[in-house]
Amino acid sequence: MNCMKDKYKAANHRAKQMLEKYGATRVDVDLDGSLAYPELQSDVKENAEKHSRTKPLKIDEEQLLRAFYEFKIQDVCDAFKFPRKIQATALIYFKRFYLQWSVMEHHPKDIMLTCIYTACKAEENHVSAEELGKGIDQDHQVILNNEMIVLQSLGFDLIVYSPYRSIDGFINDMEDFIYSNNGQLQYLKDLHETAKMVADKTMRTEASLLFSPGQLALAALRRANEEYPVVNFERYLNSVLSRQHPARPVPELTKYLDAIDQMVNNLVTPTAADMKHIDRKLKYCRDPGSHEKSKKRKHRSKD
Repeated sequence: MNCMKDKYKAANHRAKQMLEKYGATRVDVDLDGSLAYPELQSDVKENAEKHSRTKPLKIDEEQLLRAFYEFKIQDVCDAFKFPRKIQATALIYFKRFYLQWSVMEHHPKDIMLTCIYTACKAEENHVSAEELGKGIDQDHQVILNNEMIVLQSLGFDLIVYSPYRSIDGFINDMEDFIYSNNGQLQYLKDLHETAKMVADKTMRTEASLLFSPGQLALAALRRANEEYPVVNFERYLNSVLSRQHPARPVPELTKYLDAIDQMVNNLVTPTAADMKHIDRKLKYCRDPGSHEKSKKRKHRSKD
């Protein structure tokens, strides 16, 4: 966890330095993945004045912005009726990308779309960039332009293991722990669906990068089992460990599940209203000229 915080901090610091040096943070990407950075300001005094007006995003503001677009990834995937596997893969791509980059360098709206597009290709559920862009009224060329930088940032490692298959497996296994009456079987179905919804939330937390799919699945099932009590979950954990990891004590696994639970409890879903101020700051960081245009518009409105 500390390693991830260090990476977020390093990316934020690099963007701040870019803002100080160049007066802007926007990194443009060509189709071949080559990057175009802002040009060095020749007038140091003018650059200093610009920087005094343009404030970089704080680390917690970047975190909120990422959280907002992680929720948007799920929204877009739901709108296209993509399987949960694609949604989970896109989220992991997005999270891994921003372990290396600041949102001030690459706008999360653009990266979000490219991550969904790349996830569809990786999971063999191909949707064209044109179709994806048209479906949410965005320029498909932005998706294609960012594809190479996303792939490079992922180290071309596109395999993602999500918790949903593990949830399915544990549900099948739980049938041995319940009575075969209709009421219990219906509860098991409800438990299954609830666990998948819990897993959807879990995938938006840092737990998706820190814990194994099996641990994420068990945490989701334990949480769902509180609402639909189908099994004695501690007894079930004992059974799972005795068969798969006999040397591992239950308290150790429980500690991991508790940590995942805590991350889900702390999950924040920012609204568009919450993002208004951060979006404005981001716009000024990436395009300093917009700050001057905004001032001129305000000045004209007063005249």
